[in-house]
Amino acid sequence: MKALIELIKGDITKIQADAIVNAANSSLLGGGGVDGAIHRAGGKQILDECIQIRNRQGKCKTGEAIVTSAGNLPATYVIHTVGPVWNGDEEKGSKLLANCYKNSLKLAEGLDIKKIAFPNISTGIYHFPKELAAKIAINEVQNFQTKKIEKIIFVCFDEENEAIYNELLKDKQ
Repeated sequence: MKALIELIKGDITKIQADAIVNAANSSLLGGGGVDGAIHRAGGKQILDECIQIRNRQGKCKTGEAIVTSAGNLPATYVIHTVGPVWNGDEEKGSKLLANCYKNSLKLAEGLDIKKIAFPNISTGIYHFPKELAAKIAINEVQNFQTKKIEKIIFVCFDEENEAIYNELLKDKQ
């Protein structure tokens, strides 16, 4: 089964979904951009759970994903994934970014999630090229075989990402 893909321009912290994905940093302690917004809107509970996970396993590696509750957010879960920092190595960066989507979707599938929302992972402060990141995101989501996930939402914070996703998705729907 393939999940339905939806595109929204907006604030991921306001999305009603079973899970939202956080473009986290490896420390799991919150940061700037999406990560900071999710931690601020979700409240202390998310940070407390991240600290417990860190105490158990250490930092989260790039491309991996972990899950916490969503605190005060309108979602049930937050799936935290660590995107790659762009350094010009397209092959390595692309593989790591693809893993962010794959591992987040696998985690969601294991939690019986029906609706999941993704931000534009690594395209902010990590400077991953937006068009390449969008192609990877769409490819991973479209190739993911699921028995449970019914809807995947790409939440674009800015008009540039929204335009890129619109263009890439119009040929694939």
